[in-house]
Amino acid sequence: MIVCAVNNITKTYGGNAIFTNLNFEIHEKDRIGLVGRNGTGKTTIFKLISGLEHCDTGVIHIMKDAKIGYLEQMPETEAGTTVIDLLKASFRELSVLDQNISSLTEKLSDPVNAERLDKLLNRLYIMQEEFREKGGYEIESKINGVLTGLGLASLRNAQFSSLSGGEKTKVGLASILLQEPDLLLLDEPTNHLDLSTMSWLEDHLQKFKGSVVIISHDRYFLDKVCNKILDLEDGELTMYHGNYTKYTELKEEQLLHDFHQYKEQQKKIKQMKEAIKRYRDWGNRGGNEKFYKKAFSIQKALDRMEKLSRPVLDRKKAQLSFEVNNRSGKDVVQMRGVAKSYGSRHLLRGIDLDIFFGDKAAIVGDNGTGKSSLVRIMLGEAPDSGKVKIGSAVHLGYLTQNGLEGYEKDTVISAFRDLVPVEEGEARHLLAKYLFYGNAVFKKVADLSGGERTRLRFAQLVHQNYNLLILDEPTNHLDIESREVLESALQQFKGTLIAVSHDRYFLNKLFTKTAVLNNGILTSYQGKYDDINGLKDESC
Repeated sequence: MIVCAVNNITKTYGGNAIFTNLNFEIHEKDRIGLVGRNGTGKTTIFKLISGLEHCDTGVIHIMKDAKIGYLEQMPETEAGTTVIDLLKASFRELSVLDQNISSLTEKLSDPVNAERLDKLLNRLYIMQEEFREKGGYEIESKINGVLTGLGLASLRNAQFSSLSGGEKTKVGLASILLQEPDLLLLDEPTNHLDLSTMSWLEDHLQKFKGSVVIISHDRYFLDKVCNKILDLEDGELTMYHGNYTKYTELKEEQLLHDFHQYKEQQKKIKQMKEAIKRYRDWGNRGGNEKFYKKAFSIQKALDRMEKLSRPVLDRKKAQLSFEVNNRSGKDVVQMRGVAKSYGSRHLLRGIDLDIFFGDKAAIVGDNGTGKSSLVRIMLGEAPDSGKVKIGSAVHLGYLTQNGLEGYEKDTVISAFRDLVPVEEGEARHLLAKYLFYGNAVFKKVADLSGGERTRLRFAQLVHQNYNLLILDEPTNHLDIESREVLESALQQFKGTLIAVSHDRYFLNKLFTKTAVLNNGILTSYQGKYDDINGLKDESC
């Protein structure tokens, strides 16, 4: 059954068409990943389906009585509303029914109603059966399951207004999941989630009864959850059946097929044009009308032909290439017995770590386990106890989670030239490699998107010739295409790489040493993320 049908919708902003005549369907039990470059209109599609915005032309049909849950629709709360109050509001209908059952139960204990006892008992039985069938007795269990799964159990009684942006997003996600809508629209749901929470969400969505459409740049998540991929490119949508990995294979095959068809058509068009010219020449030489008619007939067929657009096989991408002019010594980072506490909380307990030249090492762990604290100690912050030694000739470059800090009032070009002392013309040429073209180089850093900030910081890093890169969540804010460019550059990096990341696709592709931080203890493994998960399972 079709839950949502999108027919010939068009959306324009400021005279610029975001997309034109889009068509697709969402069926029951669909798990669709909506992918495409940043700024192509993916979130706009969600807003149109959920009714937050209206399309310029076309129509969107929603199944009768279908309930839509959209993650961006953050619940409105009154002052003093707690997290548990908000989540219980997801069961408003059942809450009213429960109150009616309680009211009816009180009436049964009143002697005045003794004559109507049978009638009241029958009503109570019917209401209790309805409450049971709709899952009323499972409310507490469902709430506790979602709170635990999303890592919100400790915030159960916290006021919603006091939460951080990331925590509010997680509570909003919990609220929507508890409502169990017929169609669930999730825009970057893995933002702010740690590895164990992502795994819980993947499992939850696989069991979800309704249909799900997900905007995400998390390729591992898309592989785990989705059975279809909607690709939004150049204002057009193409549906592929399968998960993200299957989609990449099918898209490549389709591109090669389309390019072959295009070349064959171009060959035919060339032959037709040559024939038209030839017949016209013959007509001019001999004055024979039949040659003109033949030329006219071919021209008419050529004009009627539906011309294929040339498929774009290589789109403009940021160009990253890290150079290492001077290598460091063999021992790059050495930690022995490193401990760090904040108040009564012991965040790091006797950490030992060895990073050698050429290592590609990942540090993983749930949110709040101390990964960023560990990085800050590598950068020079003093531990409470233990020793930290940075090796000889180490030239360290660091990327924060925000991509760029300390340049809010600068322009793109001035921020770049602050660390890369080149003439303005050369700076503009170099910045173009990171997709900052024309007047974009004079844009204020404060006005950049998260992805643009990260690209600018990488532009600075690339031209500093660092032999040790420490990257904190480097794929945050980057679309899939930019992540692939970054991965390719880091694969070719000849220095030492340390990264904190929740991006499991990124972890599996690049890192041969993985250190897991849990309860203040750091355990190092040789192998990629999936490999060490297998080792941990075997040891349980």
